[in-house]
Amino acid sequence: MQRPELPIIIQGGMGVAVSDWRLARSVSRLGQMGVVSGTALDVVLVRRLQAGDIGGHIRRAAAHFPVPGVVKRVFDKYFNPDGRSLTERFKSHPMGRLKPSRNLLDLQVLGNFVEVFLAKEGHNGMVGINLLTKIQAPTIPSLYGAMLAGVDAVLMGAGIPKEIPGVLDKLAAGLPAKLKLDVKGAARDKPFWLRFDPAEYCGGEAIKPKRPKFFPIISSAVLAKMFTKNEEGQVDGFIVEGPTAGGHNAPPRGKLQLSESGEPIYGAKDVADLEAIAETGLPFWLAGSYAEPERVVEALEAGAAGVQVGTAFAYTEESGFDPEIKARVLAKSKAGTAEVFTDPVASPTGFPFKVVSVEDSMSQENVYEKRERVCDLGYLRTAYRIDDDKVGWRCASEPVQDFLRKGGDEADTVGRKCVCNALMASIDLGQTQKNGEKELPLVTSGDDVANVARFLKPGADSYSAADVVDYLLRDVVAQ
Repeated sequence: MQRPELPIIIQGGMGVAVSDWRLARSVSRLGQMGVVSGTALDVVLVRRLQAGDIGGHIRRAAAHFPVPGVVKRVFDKYFNPDGRSLTERFKSHPMGRLKPSRNLLDLQVLGNFVEVFLAKEGHNGMVGINLLTKIQAPTIPSLYGAMLAGVDAVLMGAGIPKEIPGVLDKLAAGLPAKLKLDVKGAARDKPFWLRFDPAEYCGGEAIKPKRPKFFPIISSAVLAKMFTKNEEGQVDGFIVEGPTAGGHNAPPRGKLQLSESGEPIYGAKDVADLEAIAETGLPFWLAGSYAEPERVVEALEAGAAGVQVGTAFAYTEESGFDPEIKARVLAKSKAGTAEVFTDPVASPTGFPFKVVSVEDSMSQENVYEKRERVCDLGYLRTAYRIDDDKVGWRCASEPVQDFLRKGGDEADTVGRKCVCNALMASIDLGQTQKNGEKELPLVTSGDDVANVARFLKPGADSYSAADVVDYLLRDVVAQ
């Protein structure tokens, strides 16, 4: 049965700022859980500032940031009140590292604070933040920034976030937190740690924010049971995601097999045992093609607290997608030509990645082949051991010779796309590179993108978050 204190609908935390504060706030105001994407919010912050902070939203949120000196340092370095021309390059941004600079920490903490603050502004609804487990370097300061803004829930997938509940406990208590960094070639008895000390960051006495709920994104009952026995800290529920959901998917269980079109083949082993998950006693939400009223009812009858829906919200008026991308995808959906390819190699993470076929985007092979490889954001890099005290970073999407020089395998570079730059371009914050080329988008959505035009009312060319919520809860309300 539905627990009254929990939402039936959790809006997915999509892409880089596709699930931005506007979308999350809209959904939360409707009594459901809005979720902001926590991916790359440091670079989103600095690029919005360089674009002039249109509407003054960052300045309004930053006025409430509780750690002295941070806002002034960031604004002095990045804020351009006059904005920038369309051909002007964005300033370079420090990339993640084992021991980040104070500048990078400020951007990570403040960027997450601003996004969550704006999402929570003016209402009492639940707001969550979604982070990718694979992107480890900014995780702890990102969590602290979101917690300083009062985030209600943390959602994490694209890996197994086993250590995160304990990290949340530490941060809420104002204590130093650490996260084991996955380092290729590291000895088991000599691990590398990412560390963050709230007291040091706050200048002496730590601010102790409330501890948010934690919902790992899982694909099996085995993981659910593992989390309930987790000695690292408490989990508060699960998002159970199937392979039709957008973004990064869990790889198929067993040996990887590809279809004739080159997509991973999922089978019976990839269907989660919902009865076993329900036996944990924790609430769970089902994700992956649940954006239909009857499927919401089906989820509730299966014992779920509700559903997580992403793609349907991604093309609303409130989402952060470039309006031109939304218009083109909606037109394709309306015409019955919208297609998604589950690309097994596009993402340098190694996780299958959903890609929408869109003209003049990185989904097209000829566009991908023409792009000059560059890695200047670095969120999806992998750490590798140089010696017992030092790590290096490499990305299968960076220039091939650079990757090989760092010990990478050339086979791993084939078909890899620069997801970082492409996702920034998808929200109209793409970089103009030194060679004058403008980064092009890579649009990711779930299989439901083929049918998102169903939300358009007769004669309309756009729809709202409220339209989606009303549609999804139609049969629930009627019962």
